[in-house]
This record gives sequence, structure tokens and C-alpha cells, in this order.
Amino acid sequence: MGSGKHSPPRRGGREERAREGEASRDAAPSEAKAQTGWREARARQGEAPIEDRRKRFGRTDHPGVPRHPSSARSGITKINPVQLEIFKSLFHAIAEEMGATLKRTAFSPNIKERRDYSCAIFDHRGDMVAQGDHMPVHLGSMPLSVKAAIEHREMGPGDMVILNDPYKGGTHLPDLTLVSGVFSKRKLLFYAACRAHQSDIGGMSPGSMPLAEEIYQEGLRIPPTKLISKGNINRDVWEIVLANVRTPGERDGDLSAMIGANRTGERRLKEIVAKYGWTEVNRYVGAILDYTERMTRQAILQIRDGVYEAEDFLDDDGIRGKPIAIRVKLAIKEGSAVIDFSNSDPQADGSVNAVYAITASVVFYVFRTLVGFPIPSNAGGMRPLRIIAPEGTIVNARPPAAVCGGNVETSQRIVDVLYRCLSQAMPDRIPAASQGTMNNVTFGAIDPRTKQPVAYYETVSGGMGARPTMDGLSGVHTHMTNSLNTPIEALEHAYPVRLLRYSLRHNSGGRGKWRGGDGVVRELRFLARAQVTVLSERRKFAPYGLHGAEAGAPGINLITQNNGKAEQLPSKFTRWVEEGDVLSIQTPGGGGWGTA
Repeated sequence: MGSGKHSPPRRGGREERAREGEASRDAAPSEAKAQTGWREARARQGEAPIEDRRKRFGRTDHPGVPRHPSSARSGITKINPVQLEIFKSLFHAIAEEMGATLKRTAFSPNIKERRDYSCAIFDHRGDMVAQGDHMPVHLGSMPLSVKAAIEHREMGPGDMVILNDPYKGGTHLPDLTLVSGVFSKRKLLFYAACRAHQSDIGGMSPGSMPLAEEIYQEGLRIPPTKLISKGNINRDVWEIVLANVRTPGERDGDLSAMIGANRTGERRLKEIVAKYGWTEVNRYVGAILDYTERMTRQAILQIRDGVYEAEDFLDDDGIRGKPIAIRVKLAIKEGSAVIDFSNSDPQADGSVNAVYAITASVVFYVFRTLVGFPIPSNAGGMRPLRIIAPEGTIVNARPPAAVCGGNVETSQRIVDVLYRCLSQAMPDRIPAASQGTMNNVTFGAIDPRTKQPVAYYETVSGGMGARPTMDGLSGVHTHMTNSLNTPIEALEHAYPVRLLRYSLRHNSGGRGKWRGGDGVVRELRFLARAQVTVLSERRKFAPYGLHGAEAGAPGINLITQNNGKAEQLPSKFTRWVEEGDVLSIQTPGGGGWGTA
């Protein structure tokens, strides 16, 4: 369910300028990575509608604030286009190599198999320069983590700051972020950062994705803290982390892998500066950010000027059982956009609350997909965008609200409502709703083979929404996540479970001129008593179709006891299961597009 409406523009659209733009009018938005620099405004309840936080976070892309001092505006004629491409590729390759280091050295299947991590590099002001081809929900929010690390901790050579506090630069507690400065002697050149989802960070439920009502129940909360000082690990901090998790051996190995990833980035960035010189490198950093800004503005020029509105709903918060509305008003004018969530519902009692960084990450992702061809994902992409997200709402929660589900579930619904809004302005470009959930499954048990505790986390793919010119894909992750499935052999080797079924959920995609992709069926039999938590969505409100097509089938969660009794469960639950019980996750299909 949901609705959308459009207020026509007072004057003509941007058709002539759209024809001159470089983005393809015919291409459907891709599920590409989209991450962020920062230009944002937040509305506070009872205060002026917009709060300018640029002073606090040091952003340089707000109107009237100078951009990067070596940007193309200070010397566009001196920028060599070939050299620009070289630097774009160099920075991207560094972020990719950081990710490869992390993947190859991590201990947990969640990181080394599912690749639930992200890496990026930032300039000396903390503005994103490049990102790896990793997780959109991570990367778009990492700039606030870097800004928080800069604000709260002075960094010198050999220092690294760790954090996960959603109210001080993080997103949800399982995502640990490491930030390190890159120095030449004492001169700050860049920052390198990585983020990885830990399969347990403490809290009331194994896997640290509980049906919580406040953040204190969700796990260990780490404000920006020096984990490494002058190259030496702070063992007190390290041991506090390991003492508060169920699987300290995995966390020890994964943290070491994250340190290695950052050091890889530091080494490669120093090599670039040594080869080309700091002045040249810094000048091209500014040119790359300006290039991304220009391409983003060209994409927005293809949207008809006007005001568009839409809404969509979360099933519930896992506590109260009531739907939660997310509403957006999108104002497009001359290559810029204002994205206003002021009419969204208040923050919830359960854990589906999103912090501001999540909402900003989604906004940048969606507008990044409109470009239609590859461009660097960096701070320049947020310059044309202004976000209004009132504090105390579902899209910008206040502490001590629980937030673990906001990162993984509410982020997907914000995508859906933005695309629904854009479908009014660009009907030939926007796909129908994809599954709209990550189908988060966590469990904890004592492995009877080792007598040691285990904690597991995975997300389950579903159907992609049909596109204006083709069917949606089946059995894929879309939008804010693109992690892999855990290989069956790795899953069964590491955990006391057996995978009974992993198949497409046939005919779950919505019918239309173009069909939505099918969801999947994933069934796990437990070989030991375990505590299971599922955070999912689209069990009540199906993924919408567009232009007269059908919605995708909503998802289903089932537990079949070892005596054969089956029980359908809500979208969010925690349950103890016994040896021989079977968990079945049937994920939603994507919505259809157009009438047949």
C-alpha cells in the first residue's frame, strides 16, 4: 500500500537541458553503489525547520562555503582529462584493494564469505574521495563517521579511531568503523576508513539484532575512541570489546583484518603522493569532486521541475504491531533537489528507527542511480541535494531509540518511497519496488561439536522490481545491500545447522508487461538448541507494482517444529528453537511494471 501525488511545476520542464545532459534518458536506474559527501539540513521539532550543521561536521559543500581549495573551479583549464581519469581509477583501486585485504584476512563467514564490509578514502577535510564497490548503506553513511572521528579525537601518524555509536557517527552497533589519518611526516594528507558488520557485538540477543526498545539493549556502544595510538594497539579498549561479545575469537580476527585494510590504504595513498606530489594530487581530488557534482546536476536536470509526494509503510516495529509511515516531498528545481521527510511518523518504540546518516545514505544512493553511467561516488554527489529530516521521526531518531533495524530495513523502505515519488516525474526510468527488505536472520547456540558459543548473521535475497524495459531479476539483493549468500559448505562447517532448501520462490514476482523477479525460499534445520531472531519487512505491505502492474508477493516466515507442527510468524520475532526444528524464510517478489 502507499500513495503518490505530484504538484505540476509553475513553468516549463527541463526538456531542452535534459537532451543536452550526458545521462541516458532511457536507462533504468541501476542498483549501483551510491555514496556521499555531505550537504544536509535537518529540521528539529519545535525549532526552525532547518538546522545547519556544517560547522559541526566541517562540510565544505554548503551554499556559500568554499569548496575544496584545489577544485576545478580554481583552475578548470589546467585539468588534464586523461590525468583526471588516471586519478579517478587510482583512488577507486585503493579502496578496492583495502576491501580485498579485509576479505582475505577476516575470520568470520559474514565478512570473508558474505562480504559485509566497505572501504573508502577521504581527503584531509574528511570529504569522501572514492569508495570501493561495496555496501551502499555503509558507504553513504561513513562520511559522518569520519567527521565524528575528526571532531572527537585528534589523530596523528599511526593512530586509528574505532566507533559504532549511531548517535556519534555510526549507524547501528554491529557495524564497527575504523578511521585512520594518512600522514607524510606530520602533514595530514587523507583519511582511510573501513566498516565491517560483526556477527555479534553483545546485547540481549545473539547476533546483536534484537527486538529492542532502547539502544542499551542492542550491544556494546563505542563512541569515537583511539584503538591504536602511534602504531600501538590500546589493549584496554581491545579487551573491553572482546569481553562484551559472545564470539571473541572471531572479533579478534576481524578487528585485525580491519586494521590491515586501513594500513593498505595508507600505504597506497602515500605512494601516490610520493609519485605525483601533494599539490598535483590535491588539485585532482578537487577536480574529481567537481566532476561528480556536474554529472549529478545533469541527471537532476532530466527530472521535470515540480513538487512530488509519496508515502509507503513499514509493517511494524516488532513491539506495537502498527504500521509506520514514511512520507517524502521532493522539490526539483534547476538541477537541485530538496528531499523533505517532515511528514513521516515519529520514531518507533522498536528497533526500526533510522539515524540521520542512514537517511542521507539512501538519498545519495537513489540520486546516484539516476545518472545512468559510471561516475566516481564521492562528496560532490551530495552538493545538489538538501535533506530535511526532523529529529524525533522514524528517519532521524533521537537517543536512546533502538536502531539496529533502521540500518537494514527502514533504509530499504526509504528507497521505495523515493522511487515511488520519482516515478511520477520520470515514468519511463523508474523500476517497480524490489523486495524491500534484507530478511535479517541471526541465531546463537552452543555448537555440540566444539562446546563453544556461535553467533550467526545473514541476509536473504529476494525479487528485484520489474524495470521499464525488462523483467526484474530473481534471487538477488537490491538497493542498500549487495552482500553474497553464505556458501552452504561454509555455513554447515561453521554452525550447527543443515540447509534443507535454497530455491527460487516461483511466481512470487508481480505480473505485468514486465514481471517482477521471484523471491527465494531458504530453509535451515537446527542441529542444536538455538535462539533465533528475524528482522524482516514486506510481510504485510507487498512490494508495489507500477503503471497498472501487480505487486510482488509478500514474504512469509515459518518455523516447523520437530514434531511437524508449523507456525507462521510475524515479520519480526525472537524464538528459541530445538534440535530438529526448521526455519523457513520465503522472501518477497518484486513488483511488476506496466499492463500486459
